[in-house]
Amino acid sequence: MIRTLKFTACAAALLALAACGNNNEGAAPGSQKARTGIWAAGSSTVFPFATRVAETFARNGGAGSSPRIESLGTGGGIQAFCAGVGPSTPDIANASRPMKQSEFDRCVENGVTDIVELKIGYDGIVIATARTGASFNLELNDLYEALAKDVPGADGQFVANPAKTWNEVNKALPATRIQVYGPPPTSGTRDAFLELGMAPGAKLIPAVAAVEKQDKTRFETIAHTLREDGAWIDSGENDNAIVQTLTRTPGSLGVFGFSFLEQNMDTVKAETIDGVAPSVATIADGSYPLARSLYIYVKKAHIGVTPGLEQFVQEFMSDGAAGRGGYLQDRGLVPLQAEQLAVERAKAAAMTSMSRPN
Repeated sequence: MIRTLKFTACAAALLALAACGNNNEGAAPGSQKARTGIWAAGSSTVFPFATRVAETFARNGGAGSSPRIESLGTGGGIQAFCAGVGPSTPDIANASRPMKQSEFDRCVENGVTDIVELKIGYDGIVIATARTGASFNLELNDLYEALAKDVPGADGQFVANPAKTWNEVNKALPATRIQVYGPPPTSGTRDAFLELGMAPGAKLIPAVAAVEKQDKTRFETIAHTLREDGAWIDSGENDNAIVQTLTRTPGSLGVFGFSFLEQNMDTVKAETIDGVAPSVATIADGSYPLARSLYIYVKKAHIGVTPGLEQFVQEFMSDGAAGRGGYLQDRGLVPLQAEQLAVERAKAAAMTSMSRPN
């Protein structure tokens, strides 16, 4: 589900301008006709933070028309961002994971050669249930054993995952059906869940760990491929929809960002991972296993062309927004340490281009 924040009727004009294809193909970067407002697209996790910054920017009389913020998922946002330079492409990609090397290369191929990567804070991936449901004390290997499409069989060969209930995976878990609602393949939350939850959990299984030593590509396929038999259910880019589903589906679990947990504590609860519950403190210090960093990527060629873009980025990285006690913390963002934020603010002020990811 695509969510878009539109503050004024000017946003409709923005869409029309983009649809006309007025991106001056073949023109030098930065020479395209300016849009009337800022356009950011990407992560559903970063979406509420970007919309809050946009509200403040517009309220304080920021240049241009009110910003347009879209929730397309990290992959979708970066794909649009990397499509080229011009008014038909976003100024900013919001991301709940770092940009991949392949995405950076696609940007460069399409003329997006100067990209500013800014870490805005932290978030945790939450495994949650309805407040009225049974409690789970999950271990990392439980995630792999319950949700991987293929798991080691009795003879060590990989077979289709036969587990139907959680107590088949771990006798200490409830005897409820394995039914987990989570984000789709375009989502940075899903990518991070695979990297932080599924892969580390898989390494705890001796037969899978042996595969990693022999063939890292095969290991990644095994660890990152989720079940397709109804145990894992793709639920779109709207994390709030997952939250609502948990209250309507007793015994089910959901995977979404920590900020959505904080906004819905009256209806859902977070389950522990390896005995650690997600909180501002455990996410900031990294003790919660599914903690992650959040980013915005800025197209440097659009600075000075899209009205107010540089000022919008400065507002995003300001102490009042991204700092401790800032208004984004009220929305659920776990802030960077002051020293870390100072480094990111310096990058924003200098518009320092990132290097190709490793």
